[in-house]
Amino acid sequence: MTATAQVHTPAARLYDPGLRAMTVGIVALVSLLAFEALAVGTAMPTVARALDGLTLYALAFGGTFAAGVFAMVLSGIWCDVRGPRVPMWSGVGLFVAGLLLAGSAGGMGQLVVGRAVQGFGSGLLSVALYVVVGQAYPERLRRKVFAAFAAAWVVPSLVGPAVAGLIVEHLGWRWVFLAVPAVAVPAALLVQPGLRSLRPPAAAGLPAGALARAGWAAGAGVSAALLHHGGQQRGASAVPLVVAALVGLACCAPRLLPAGFLRVARGLPTVIWLRGLASAAFAGAEVVIPLMLSRQRGFSPTAAGLVLTVAALAWSVGSWLQGRLPAPRSSATFPRAGLACVTVGTATVTLSVWPAVPVVVGVCGWAVAGAGMGLLYPSLSVLTLELSAPDEQGRNSSSLQLGDSLFAATVLALTGAVLAAGAVPGPGEYAAMLAVAASCALVGLLVAYRVAPSR
Repeated sequence: MTATAQVHTPAARLYDPGLRAMTVGIVALVSLLAFEALAVGTAMPTVARALDGLTLYALAFGGTFAAGVFAMVLSGIWCDVRGPRVPMWSGVGLFVAGLLLAGSAGGMGQLVVGRAVQGFGSGLLSVALYVVVGQAYPERLRRKVFAAFAAAWVVPSLVGPAVAGLIVEHLGWRWVFLAVPAVAVPAALLVQPGLRSLRPPAAAGLPAGALARAGWAAGAGVSAALLHHGGQQRGASAVPLVVAALVGLACCAPRLLPAGFLRVARGLPTVIWLRGLASAAFAGAEVVIPLMLSRQRGFSPTAAGLVLTVAALAWSVGSWLQGRLPAPRSSATFPRAGLACVTVGTATVTLSVWPAVPVVVGVCGWAVAGAGMGLLYPSLSVLTLELSAPDEQGRNSSSLQLGDSLFAATVLALTGAVLAAGAVPGPGEYAAMLAVAASCALVGLLVAYRVAPSR
């Protein structure tokens, strides 16, 4: 009786024997996704020169993003029908295959294809990992798991670009792609024993509307790629591309998100809104800050990058705190606190546009914003699983990540269009772009109380 009781006692910590291999494996996979996302940006200028592929440079990023958007939706459907095991392994396989294709590319066309395959695998994998958390971990540990996911982005954020630069200089750009599979496969193997213990879903066959949802996902992916491309164009040519992309997203995205999303209904629709608005706020400010610091305040690229590092560390601290503080009575507590920090922090950064304000004020503000994201992101991930029936965890996890990507892509495209317009931005332009970012967070703060579902 005692032995049986011990076998069935749920794990109390992430690294207890029953969960240790699973935890190490999924955190390692998240770290690899993060490293590759950050490292490729460092290597791509060298890749484009080596392969004489500057004309396809933007597509190497936009195609990856579009494939990922499409894959997120398919992974959600797949997880709800078959469970997360097959989508996760398929995601790992395609991620690795895409890296191998890109790393062995003899021309830019093959590299673009490899990047698209890699993006598709990343989309499958990222959603499947959320479903694994929902099914393999008890509810009391989920905040800690998602805090570990957030922490898994910190080290790549700190060292990823530098390591990628060293690899490019001393080993060659191909190893930025070819080195990752050597770690990805062992990490996935650590997760495999835990996946076997998960019960298959009760549902049989495709859910109603799954094929239509896949079609809308394809439309959203194409629109997202067009938005990415349009945001990098200069002058008036960017306008029709960005407008067409936004129209496409307006038609497709609401059909991929929960019912009630457009009216910010209570519960899950509000959770999706908050994640998207926070992502848009942080990403929109993050691309402006280094440019503003270097052009307005005379910072070197290294010094400007260190300011972003401060926010990454603060994000990790915020995640660590929310994973260890007692669960609040209201599900809106952490989202409200996080969005308040992002709003205040981003608004404070805006002040540092003017030379009379010490730069340290902006640095502190950006650290506050990073801590707010750390409080916010894991708590919204946990809420998504809490508000999902077991056979809807895949769909709702894909909606969460889809909203995250599309909101951020929209703000980044609009920011890119402003920066590429031709005129040299001044304090007013930088302040306006940062104010848009702060406004996104403020809107989220005003509706955060609606994360609690109606009784």
